[in-house]
Amino acid sequence: MERMKSVLPAADSRVGESPAPRRAVAVIDVGSSAIRMEIAEIDQEGHVRSLEALQHPVNLGKDTFTSGRIETDTIGECVEILKGYRRVLLEYGIDHEEQIRAVATSSVREASNRDTFLNRIYIASHINVEAIDEAEVNRLTYIAVRDSLEKLGVLDEKDTLVVEVGSGSMEVLLVQDGHVTLSRTYRLGSLRMRETLETHKTPVNRIGSILSQHIQRTIDQIQRTIPAEPVQRMIAIGGDARFAVEELADGNEEERLIPVRVPQFAKFAKKVVTRSTDELVRQYRLTFQEAETAGPALLTYARLAESFGVEQLLISRITLRDGLLLEMATRGMWTEHFKEQVMHSSKMLGRKYGYEEKHALHVAELSALLFGELQAEHELEPRYELLLRVAALLHEIGMYVGNQSHHKHSLYLIMHSDLFGLSRRDTMLVALIARYHRRALPKPSHPEYASLPQEKRLIVSKLAAILRVADALDQNHMQQIGDVAFLRERGRLVILVRGVQDLTLERLAVRQKGELFEDIYGMNVELRRDAGGRGVGRGR
Repeated sequence: MERMKSVLPAADSRVGESPAPRRAVAVIDVGSSAIRMEIAEIDQEGHVRSLEALQHPVNLGKDTFTSGRIETDTIGECVEILKGYRRVLLEYGIDHEEQIRAVATSSVREASNRDTFLNRIYIASHINVEAIDEAEVNRLTYIAVRDSLEKLGVLDEKDTLVVEVGSGSMEVLLVQDGHVTLSRTYRLGSLRMRETLETHKTPVNRIGSILSQHIQRTIDQIQRTIPAEPVQRMIAIGGDARFAVEELADGNEEERLIPVRVPQFAKFAKKVVTRSTDELVRQYRLTFQEAETAGPALLTYARLAESFGVEQLLISRITLRDGLLLEMATRGMWTEHFKEQVMHSSKMLGRKYGYEEKHALHVAELSALLFGELQAEHELEPRYELLLRVAALLHEIGMYVGNQSHHKHSLYLIMHSDLFGLSRRDTMLVALIARYHRRALPKPSHPEYASLPQEKRLIVSKLAAILRVADALDQNHMQQIGDVAFLRERGRLVILVRGVQDLTLERLAVRQKGELFEDIYGMNVELRRDAGGRGVGRGR
């Protein structure tokens, strides 16, 4: 096990003053070629200070990407590594689950015996490792990249392509005007490519050309989505990119983005590709696992930069663990900026399917007002307000397919779309909330709804009930009802509306769509004109 103690100075404290309270935390990344842990402390203002980093090579990716499962010996090795990490955590007084965030990516997520592996790890080490999906990886990566760019003051200057070539897949983010406009994962991992070469016993002199052809096919897919013109800057993250910059640049450890000329980087990539794994281990003192992935990863970065005409590649030292630590600093709360990114992604999806934006935005606003008013009844965390707003934005995108059963079409389109920042589980909740904005109530006979655990089914019902009422309040799609207040009156939720003379259409819509609301919240909804001026100006 390799342990690296932080050399950062201790935090300042004035004589006679107690130091600011800090909490010790740890993040663990169970990757394809190594298990890494970082221990840090976080102060009351959310500043992160690294204390120690540990890593140990493993063959998880090699197992999964060749046989589809994690071998018994590899599981045993991982168990021993994490038991060792647990002992180190105890040295720092880290012994509660809320102090530890442990994640695994593609090599564990795709393994046929994933659950067996995760259960064995937990039983032996009491470390709860979560296999996160591609959307979650992209979200955590963006959190770390944004923090880095923000501190450099260059967040909104240029359209930026952020790329990480991992062992199992390649993550691509396009950031334009400070917003994520594309977030995709491609099955072009360095270890996958290496295994393909070994399977076909590719001669050494043909490795470069075979890899280039393989990489180009994925680049063609990317360029069908991202025209070359907007990309003005490319940031490469990941261990292989950091290895390259250590060999090519004189950047110090504190630099966040280290520039390398693309021709220089490409030349080095071609050199590494032609070396055997044993040669790379000897020449560059890499681990065997690092040497296996270096060539394919570096060649992918180089070919992608060349394809987009980028003259300079910026190498970042950030890692997935940085994103995890920054999230722990906010105690898992979604920041306003992150919420804005999710909403922007949702609007982009809505525009793709020609949604009626004014109606969608208004229903989302009314949904948020109702969510806040009913907090005592639904008792849901603030994050679910965002999921409700997204569902409200997208509830009618199924109209793109056809008016009849458009709620079912909305379900399908949302489920099969990429919404930046939302995991597959969250996207499923959004899709179901949108699906139940009209017609049939949630039923166990509906396959997608039935696939959820009971707790999530109830959440869908609570939020769909709110969406139905909000949608009914804009039944004529004219955004007339905006200034509202609420009263509780003899088992009724009374919505007081100002500035609207005729509520006949909306009252009828509320009666037609209010059944689920009454079932879930035990209240009827009544619309009433607020002639006495009791409206509080909430809404428009």
